[in-house]
Amino acid sequence: MRKVLKLLLKTVFSLLFRVRISGTLPRRQPGQRLLIVANHESFLDGMLLGLFLPLDPVFVVNTGIAKRPLFSLVLGLVDHLAVDPTHPLAMRRVVKLLESGRPVVIFPEGRITTTGCLMKVYDGPAFAAARTGATILPVRIDGASRTYFSRVSGHYPKSLLPQLTLSIQPPVRIPAPLGLTAKSRRKEAGEHLRKIMQHMLFASHPRQTLPAAFLNAVSIYGRNRACLEDMKPSRLSYGDTLKMVLALSRLTSRITRPGETVGVLMPSAATTLGLLLGLQTGGCVPAMLNFTAGAEGMQSACHAACIHTLITSRAFIEKAKLELVVAALKGIELHYLEDLRAQMTLADKLWVALAVLLPRRVIRAGDPEQPAVVLFTSGTEGKPKGVVLSHRALLANVAQIRAVIDINPTDKVLNVLPLFHSFGLTGGALLPMLSGAETVLYPTPLHYKVIPELAYDRNCTVLYGTSTFLGQYARNAHGYDFHKLRYVIAGAEKLADSVRVAWVEKFGIRILEGYGATETAPVLAVNTPMAYQAGSVGQLLPGIEAQVIAVPGIERGGMLHVRGPNLMSGYMRFEAPGLLDPPASEAGDGWYNTGDVVEIDPAGFVSILGRVKRFAKIAGEMVSLEGVERLAVTASPEWAHAATSIADEKRGEAIILFSTDPGLTRERLQLAARERGLPEIAVPRAIRLLDALPVLGTGKTDYQTLKAMAAA
Repeated sequence: MRKVLKLLLKTVFSLLFRVRISGTLPRRQPGQRLLIVANHESFLDGMLLGLFLPLDPVFVVNTGIAKRPLFSLVLGLVDHLAVDPTHPLAMRRVVKLLESGRPVVIFPEGRITTTGCLMKVYDGPAFAAARTGATILPVRIDGASRTYFSRVSGHYPKSLLPQLTLSIQPPVRIPAPLGLTAKSRRKEAGEHLRKIMQHMLFASHPRQTLPAAFLNAVSIYGRNRACLEDMKPSRLSYGDTLKMVLALSRLTSRITRPGETVGVLMPSAATTLGLLLGLQTGGCVPAMLNFTAGAEGMQSACHAACIHTLITSRAFIEKAKLELVVAALKGIELHYLEDLRAQMTLADKLWVALAVLLPRRVIRAGDPEQPAVVLFTSGTEGKPKGVVLSHRALLANVAQIRAVIDINPTDKVLNVLPLFHSFGLTGGALLPMLSGAETVLYPTPLHYKVIPELAYDRNCTVLYGTSTFLGQYARNAHGYDFHKLRYVIAGAEKLADSVRVAWVEKFGIRILEGYGATETAPVLAVNTPMAYQAGSVGQLLPGIEAQVIAVPGIERGGMLHVRGPNLMSGYMRFEAPGLLDPPASEAGDGWYNTGDVVEIDPAGFVSILGRVKRFAKIAGEMVSLEGVERLAVTASPEWAHAATSIADEKRGEAIILFSTDPGLTRERLQLAARERGLPEIAVPRAIRLLDALPVLGTGKTDYQTLKAMAAA
């Protein structure tokens, strides 16, 4: 009777929810112990696994759930073990069950998600697997959180019969924990299981292009849901954004050809994001130009990426006072959005209206390996390089971030970073758009008094920024301006301890520091509420491999080389315009040398010690310029400091410190160095006073300008 009922229910579920199975179940070896773990999205999860997994496992369920009449009826269809998770010996029964040879199914979160993302992972199941040597089979359940059987908030989109997917991932083993105590071994095993679950969520994300992913988001979250907001009075829904994307795709197709790299010179605004997706829909590759780079920097970028067509806005050019910069560009055909809109005919409007009704006829599944966007390095180390990021790289990074941080439809992201910056594009625009969150775009991060007011007025819950910008917001904000924020994520430069402390004391908010590079789309590591270590940049995201290679002359740490699905396709260089130079490093082809000296501790937390190019060789010894800056902060915590080096005939190089503190002296620095146990060579040769440190448009300190000033 049980088999008949299960077959009947499986048929009903297959018809109603169109259940899709991704991946294959590995062949089970004789005597192999198997623990099946899955994310917990709804009350349907156990039923789905029981009906569609070709196994006869034992389900571990909470005693409170097992006693409910309806659930006890459903549990009668499968073998199950009711355990009390609060009982300290509960996992012993699971261990005995695994040792008996029966496959076991357990939900390590212990409860149904209320965010739509992974929640806390308990140590017990991991310790049971490690103790018994069981193989872990991760199964990702996708779509169940959109049913009315889930526990996510009312803001999360619900559907009566959404399609459900079970993604079976390759089996893995938890290594034997090495901790000295039972508590530490249990915690270590739990950390392994949490990473397995996060990797499962990332690895099961669909392979597609950005326009196709956006269209899926429209379908999932609904055309009426708010999507984008900038400084214009109106807010755009997903439906409005789709219409804008299709219209811009139609208009730009007249001035471009498929496969062409097209320059985009636009501010952080909804239209810019629509233009990016519109160009991709038309088969072009948008190249996001840095409008703070000046005429020479933009000309070099256009030369490297073979850009002959540039789309911008006349209103933006006038407001940003870029007339002379644009006029200086040679060999570039300029097109203004205002002119393109004026050319829209009745036939175009009818085409857009029809395309909005049948968008999948226009936005087709493409090749995820094709270039999606070209971003440019800052040029602080020479001519700007074009970084070619594929659809695969960008969407992989979005999936990696979503696997460790719960950005969901209840969120409103305040993005003040420019869209020509990878942090602003991926983290500030693509991530919230594809996660159902609303994005508020602000054109500049430099309005230190306006941005806190904006966060307060719009009830923003997520804010990205650099240490420099976040420090300024803290100084100018009212203590209640950021009361709605639940995530503040810092990147692009080292987070100053003074900024970290200021946010905790004034707003009660812990800043989550992350780390990345344009070449990795950009996020490599980030602290999260589940894995946080002050002073580090967090743990590497799932799917990223790393090698730390020793650097001669530097005792601690080594050069970080990375490889992963979020890595760029390659560089376009000024010396070889239009040619793709694939990533390669000492670690091998397909690896990227970050140029950063790091340490990775046994728990996987990454600490940045400095960039190799930000070390000075003095009298044969390597001195970190970032260490010099930290020394200056110790001596003068309330002021800004930046160190650079110049050639020195006697000692090889000499360190120059730029500071905004008029009272800072070498004597104070020497005293701080003695207190910290630092050698005399770490004390700068000279101190130069500035009213303010020069800053790039991305928020980083402009070291190229400082180096030129030091040399002068």
